[in-house]
This record gives sequence, C-alpha cells and structure tokens, in this order.
Amino acid sequence: MISAVAEKASAGSGASFYNEAGRWDERLSWAYGLVADDPGERAAALTQSNSHRKTSDAHDRMHEAWRRRLPLDRNRAAGNYYEALRHSLPGALWDRPPGTDIAAWPGLPYALLYLEWEARYPHEWTQHAKAWGTKEHMIRALAVTHRDKSTRAKLADLIEIVVQRPYRCKDHEYVRVARAVDSDDLRGRLNTAARTDNPWARRHAGYILWLLDRPEVPHTRHVWRQWLTSECREQVLPDRPDGEPAEAAY
Repeated sequence: MISAVAEKASAGSGASFYNEAGRWDERLSWAYGLVADDPGERAAALTQSNSHRKTSDAHDRMHEAWRRRLPLDRNRAAGNYYEALRHSLPGALWDRPPGTDIAAWPGLPYALLYLEWEARYPHEWTQHAKAWGTKEHMIRALAVTHRDKSTRAKLADLIEIVVQRPYRCKDHEYVRVARAVDSDDLRGRLNTAARTDNPWARRHAGYILWLLDRPEVPHTRHVWRQWLTSECREQVLPDRPDGEPAEAAY
C-alpha cells in the first residue's frame, strides 16, 4: 500500500495519483514490453522496470529521512518514493480509490497487463514484481460485468492461460472473473482445455465449467475437494511445484 507519507506528499504537490488518465502511457508504456513475444524486447522492459529495487531504495531513503527528523528531507524523500511508485508495476496500481468503477479507471489497461505478465511469464514476474496481494486485489476488482468487448476478451485470455498451468498463489480468484464474464466463447475455450491431455487443464477448466452451470454453488476449497472426489476420483493430479498436494489448489 502507498504510505501515508507518500499520500501527503502527493496532496501537497497538487498532483493526483489517479486523475492523470492521459499520462499513464507516458509513465508506463514501456511495460507492454513485459508481455512481448520477442525475448529482446522483454529483456529491455525488465531492465527498465527493476520495480522492486527502485521503489525499495526510495522507500528506504524516505524512512531514513523520517528517522533523522529533517522536515525538508522528509518531504523530498516522500515525493521521490511517490514518483517511483507511479513509474513502476505494481506500484502504480496500488490504492485505487474506494468505490472507483474499474471499467472507467485509467489504470485498467495496466492492471490487465500486470496480470497478463504473471500469467504468461510467471518466473519473470516473481523475480521482478511479485505482489500476491496486488494480484488478488486486481483480480477481485475485475470480477465484475464488463461491457467493453476487448476487456472481456482479455479476461477470457487470462482464464484460458491460467487453467492450463500448475496452480499459483491466488489463481483461484479467477473463478470470480469467469462467473462475471461467462459467455459461449469462454465456455468454448474451457471445454477445449478440459478435453486436452494436460491434467491441470482438465481439472481446472472442468471445475470452472461445473461452477458456471451452478451459480448458486459457492466457490470454496471444500466445494473444490468435493468436486474433485466425485468427478475425478479415477485420476490424480501431479503435486504442485511448491510441494502442496494438488487438491489444495482451490
């Protein structure tokens, strides 16, 4: 979360962290390289990112200034930290104003990009910008009905990617999104995944399809385990990469 110090620095400068819709691309257009197919383009974006190092260094300098109790240094350090957040992922996504319609939020394309980066290149995301809480918060915020076709298509893409891989932290939140953007297209993709030789895809996609047909059934770990027992008892999923048993995924 953005610190209270950074919030005050932002207010004091007269700048709004969120109302600069036309300037998001100025700060973050480089981030589209993070999901590029070309390894060279992706490497260049990763070099420019270094989000953990930049924001962490600025954060440390801010706290050192507060420890020394020098007002001028504190304001300057807080402002630098605030700027580092604005130019980084996931920092730019933090503390979206409560009640803001995410469909109208200028940060929406970059929230989708952040999730696409995690979905397509999980190891790079983990190394450079891991923030499980931000991932969870963004997925939950996106689990609403979207009228924009491109946003719905992007969310369907993310669900299709995620169901075909071993479970990663907070992946279960995509069930909410699937229910929010349910469509013939999404069901077609999930049905295709459920018929593959990939055991993860068969289980994850099959479970989501089962839930889409039963909107009254809550998505919980207990429901997942019951479904796994009743529908798939004849086959066993491989354990997750983190050593947890497969049935713990959801």
